[in-house]
Amino acid sequence: MTRSAKAAGALLVLLASPAAAAPRLDVLLVTIDTLRADAPGFAGNRRAATPNLDGLAAGGRVFTAAHAHNVVTLPSHANILTGLYPYQHGIRDNSGFRLPATLPTLATVLRQAGYATGAFVGAYPLDSRYGLDRGFQVYDDRTTQGADETQFVLAERPGNEVVAAALAWWQARRGKPRFAWVHLYDPHARYAPPEPWATRFKSDPYAGEVAATDAFLAPLLRPHLEGREPPCLVIVTSDHGEGLGDHGEATHGLFAYEATLKVPLVLWGPGVARGRDGRAARHVDIFPTVLGALGLPAPAAPGQARPGRSLLAGWKDEPDTYFEALSAALNRGWAPLRGVLRRAGPRALKFIALPLPEVYDLTADAAEKENRLDQERRAARAAFDLLPTESQWPPPRGAVSAEEEARLRTLGYIAASGSAARTSFGPEDDPKNLVALDRKIHQLIDAYSLGDLPRALQHARELVATRPMPLGYDLLVNCLLEAERESEALAVMEKARATGKASDSLRRQLGLTLAGAGRTAEAIAVLQPLADAGDLDALNALAVAHSEAGRQREAYETLQRVLAIDAENPKAWESIGLVELRLGHWPQARDASRKALARRAGLAQAWNNLGVALFQLGDVKGALEAWGEAVERRPDLWDALWNLGLQAAKHGRPDLARLALARFAADAPAAKYAEDRARARTLLEGLPKGPG
Repeated sequence: MTRSAKAAGALLVLLASPAAAAPRLDVLLVTIDTLRADAPGFAGNRRAATPNLDGLAAGGRVFTAAHAHNVVTLPSHANILTGLYPYQHGIRDNSGFRLPATLPTLATVLRQAGYATGAFVGAYPLDSRYGLDRGFQVYDDRTTQGADETQFVLAERPGNEVVAAALAWWQARRGKPRFAWVHLYDPHARYAPPEPWATRFKSDPYAGEVAATDAFLAPLLRPHLEGREPPCLVIVTSDHGEGLGDHGEATHGLFAYEATLKVPLVLWGPGVARGRDGRAARHVDIFPTVLGALGLPAPAAPGQARPGRSLLAGWKDEPDTYFEALSAALNRGWAPLRGVLRRAGPRALKFIALPLPEVYDLTADAAEKENRLDQERRAARAAFDLLPTESQWPPPRGAVSAEEEARLRTLGYIAASGSAARTSFGPEDDPKNLVALDRKIHQLIDAYSLGDLPRALQHARELVATRPMPLGYDLLVNCLLEAERESEALAVMEKARATGKASDSLRRQLGLTLAGAGRTAEAIAVLQPLADAGDLDALNALAVAHSEAGRQREAYETLQRVLAIDAENPKAWESIGLVELRLGHWPQARDASRKALARRAGLAQAWNNLGVALFQLGDVKGALEAWGEAVERRPDLWDALWNLGLQAAKHGRPDLARLALARFAADAPAAKYAEDRARARTLLEGLPKGPG
């Protein structure tokens, strides 16, 4: 953004000069996911229980008009770490984008300046695959490990575990200049605070999550507040807020109203003047603020003009603030949202560019109840004309892997990869007219994650009937497959494909389902075009189809193509284990399965394959342990459960056999396992009573 208006009132110089700053000042950046600006006590929230954040705010500077530029996790953190707008660094959503290797980050700059650099993140959207790990000597994203991608949950870990890892790293490097980024994910939906906050905040679980997060931060923040740490610049902010029903938005990602765009921002440390600051602070200002405090020059960003300025310096002109919300457009085909915040004399105005434009006077109408477009048409035209052309729709997006789609599905951000990007939109595509559908998507996901498949299916059918789109078909198919209604799922996938509403993910799933149903020629025909385009997930699926067709050599050769591109691909190693089993190559099957599990310990099918291979090699104990791991990680992996029960019964483990066979006999799908269920009941009758 290039134009700005003068800010009202004189501004303090918060830090005398870069030269006066301690050159070896530590830096601690804390980002709390989904923390609304009005959620902490220091924001005036009397119901909040945030003593640690409040203590930091009391001794530091609170920016009361701070804003993000995105309302989802990955691009927002990219803004913070690069000091660039999303259209400058290129990350526009939680999937399909990666930070270019040419762009310096806060971590790369501080590492070059001699700092130890460590990052500790709480959830999958910040996985190292997206490029934010650059410059960090330690990038602890262990949340992404150990889960089966078929699970309908987002990989995360609680804040106390994140803080414990960060604190251990921080203390081990005492005496050296340190930069740590600590990300806590806990306030993100679904809200399920641990005790005692679950009971204390029973009627407001979001506030309970915020209180728990504050408590988790105590071991990290208290030593600084109590003077037990060397001088440190501490920055605390959130990536975005949370709707909590404001403007009909339950969570975030759809709109850019103040509930999700406005963020808390606190600076604390040597030279930071205490108090409250009403200037227009922005996420892109954090990068130059840190470097200014350390007396380090900001590196040039190739081909980019840095929009931020140090919040520790005095300036009179208030900058414009660009923002966007593109997730619903990229993943659902709805209208993209872009906008600008601008000071106009004493007023702070927000301009939102949509098919139904909006203008709000935030100074007089903080709740954004009155759209003043009619009164501000000239100002709106000027603001919209200044929206940077680089931010225009559609942004270049890369391929979205099956794992990304599976892991992010719980957020409603499933990517419609492979579908044509729309370039024109009308009022019917404005998210304001689709908020009820957004609510239904979240209701569907909530029902699915709670195991309420009938309710999830109902929502999915209503979603597809109301507005057919790739996301709706993907979610409906997921529900049907989870309910073991394979023929219905196939019909839905074939309809989506015929009507141009099938994402790449859906086409891959169609191929796998056809292969599993014995329709291997059709499966190969569906998967081959995706595989020829270089889609690694499609190549993996194509190999499975070849294997199901009995063409093990072709399956093996296809998997070698995957490994030639990605030697660490865990699904490829898992499938090689299956191919080797079908060829009767027991040692090779064992070794391939172990390679798969070394790369992703949560692959239930790889555990089952390993169990079969070990059993064939005479290692009954190891086989039972492997099958036990398989069903622990995926309780509906019926082949593994049957193997476990059958062999435990035959090899003197009646206790284990009883549990496995009873569940198999009761729950395994009758259409596929009727004969085995009957045999399981017979085996159960023959097992000795009591412990054994």
